[in-house]
Amino acid sequence: MRAPYLLLLLAGLGYAQAPDSRFSAGGYFRIMARPDFQGGNGRLGYWNLNGRLMNEGPYAALEMKLDLLQAPPGTTDIWASLHARVEGGSVTTADSNNGNLINFKLSQLYARAGNILAPNVVWQLGTLQYFFGDLGLYDTRPAQILEDTVGMSARYNSGVVDVMLAVGDSGFTARGLQYVPLMTAGGALRVRLGSHVELGGGGQVAVEPFIAGNRNSSYVTPGVAYEDFARKEVLRRFIEDNPMSEVEQFPLPQAAAQTNVSWRVVGYLGFGKLGPIRWNNFFARYQRLHPQNSYSDSWQGRSVQVFTADLTRDRYALQLGNEMQLQLIPDRLDAVWSTLYGQDRDYANTIVANETNRTYMSTILRLQLYFTRTVHLLLENSISQETSLNGNAFRTTFESIFQNTAGVPDSRGLEFGDSAVRNNWQLKTGIVLNPTGFGIYARPSIRLLYGFQLSSQHAAFGNAFVERLDQFDAFKPTGTISWHHLVSLESEGWF
Repeated sequence: MRAPYLLLLLAGLGYAQAPDSRFSAGGYFRIMARPDFQGGNGRLGYWNLNGRLMNEGPYAALEMKLDLLQAPPGTTDIWASLHARVEGGSVTTADSNNGNLINFKLSQLYARAGNILAPNVVWQLGTLQYFFGDLGLYDTRPAQILEDTVGMSARYNSGVVDVMLAVGDSGFTARGLQYVPLMTAGGALRVRLGSHVELGGGGQVAVEPFIAGNRNSSYVTPGVAYEDFARKEVLRRFIEDNPMSEVEQFPLPQAAAQTNVSWRVVGYLGFGKLGPIRWNNFFARYQRLHPQNSYSDSWQGRSVQVFTADLTRDRYALQLGNEMQLQLIPDRLDAVWSTLYGQDRDYANTIVANETNRTYMSTILRLQLYFTRTVHLLLENSISQETSLNGNAFRTTFESIFQNTAGVPDSRGLEFGDSAVRNNWQLKTGIVLNPTGFGIYARPSIRLLYGFQLSSQHAAFGNAFVERLDQFDAFKPTGTISWHHLVSLESEGWF
């Protein structure tokens, strides 16, 4: 169904220069130079838990719109348009992928039509992403639904009430090459209470019908212990327990006892235009992740397919986020204060220290002082804590692989290092040039920044010392690396 839309869009580009301005485009970019003299990859930390600033790489996006049928403003005449978005995270000379187009994707493609069947109702066919807003300092959207779904939606907006209902399929997003249909339904409601308060909520549910004979359907391999699955040693254990057996005698997959179902619910509260508070967004999301299908397990040159629906069924994620934008001194000092909390749980996993069982929390305060309308001083401070719920997942020194539980390193993959907690502190400051004037989120921006990170984990940034936490440091540093320093020259903008 997607190919015809793309052909129509490409054909419509020929009309882009027509006097009626039926074609429009906008986008986003960021690019930076961050030489890293500590063996890192040009980012302060592992991810944007301490804020997106200096923790993200280059990025570019282009969003296009083609009006197929225009309606006069203020009328309820029928209208229609096509939309496409191309985006990716690589720019030549700015990262290791050197702008390779394999890092880009057509992330959004849909058609919209309004005032068909009923006034103020917009129909959308194609990708169905819907979100209530952004946590700008973290560059994340906790209250988001249907970004994994292709299908149809209907949306009614009266100005006070905004209602959206949708149905579709999310199988390709969840399974990729192991596609099976995931019948998905969702909806959202937003209510505006005057100009100071907004409330919203929504959710989606995906059900995977069992298809007998389809190897990508909900099958399980009987008798698999979770530890063998975690170590990817299922075939090895079978051969050790059954030395006279052949691989052909490996247990055949069986239909899962339960139907595969995943879901999420989201909530939103926004308020502002109250004294120094320009606006405050609070977002919440709780979801059950869809079970995984299978993986290839190998031992001594032989391999089998292990089906894992029952082993990956009980995975959940909670995320709460808040961001407050403040005007402390008009046209002189602004602030944004943001917090993020999350918990990931895999109730089948009680032995592996990894990101499927953890809690994390963070807070960020960014201040922007305006020397002039276009020359600003930025100061951002953030602290975060990550806690593994299944034991030690972090190294506090480059030698702590030898200091594991009971002094015995587990280099085979269940526990690493000597700490279940990672604490990070990041501070960033520098000069910002904003040609468009005041505002922390005013763009474009040209920034010259210095930032540092102090972490309780050894070398807590992307580095070339080890590829996995259970490896020894073959290229030993001169000592434990707690600090990471970077200077960044970067530019970011919307257009």
